[in-house]
Amino acid sequence: MADTDAVTTQGSTVEDWTRALAESSGSPGGGAGAGLMLAIAASLTSMVAGYTEAEEHQRGELSDIHGRARSLRDVALQLADDDATASKAFGAAFRLEPGPEREEAIHRASVAAAKASAVLGERAIDAIDDLGWLASNGNPALIADVVVAFGALRAAVTGARTNVSFDLAALATAGTTLENIREQHPSLWATVEHFNAALERIDELTAWIDHRAAPTDVV
Repeated sequence: MADTDAVTTQGSTVEDWTRALAESSGSPGGGAGAGLMLAIAASLTSMVAGYTEAEEHQRGELSDIHGRARSLRDVALQLADDDATASKAFGAAFRLEPGPEREEAIHRASVAAAKASAVLGERAIDAIDDLGWLASNGNPALIADVVVAFGALRAAVTGARTNVSFDLAALATAGTTLENIREQHPSLWATVEHFNAALERIDELTAWIDHRAAPTDVV
């Protein structure tokens, strides 16, 4: 496609979207890629839930998981596109001529990009328990798909964590110290540690089921 600005997760083929991602434009970039990974995790969660036959007392919970996963797929794709838009503004700010206008543009774009990544990461965290439930109660024939979903979910959280941290640190280019950044944006700053804890939780769950997903690796 000639106009990469028109490429979105909503209206492009996988071929077109990944071609745009491969270009040196930054929109879409790593944050949008994290959104796409979240959509993959949600899709696999939905698939495993659909293949699972629960006991009567668990059917309501399974139905809720299935519904949340389908909804999250749509949300994740939109968040990927939102991040691509934020990345475009971020790059444009850094291309401005040095001066107060550039510093203000970098500040606005950095905070907006950090907030976009924080939202994506929080939505990813919301999906951990549902996938953990399927690891325990889902169709055992699809345990490998659960592991793949956890991998995609981990990539989404990792991307969100790193982008929030990087975007906050970018404020220092405008003369702001990291200490001031932490004081001015305490919730975003705390989000980074929240995401670190989520990554540990994902790793624990993945390790817990690895012997079932890859039994030949432990023989």
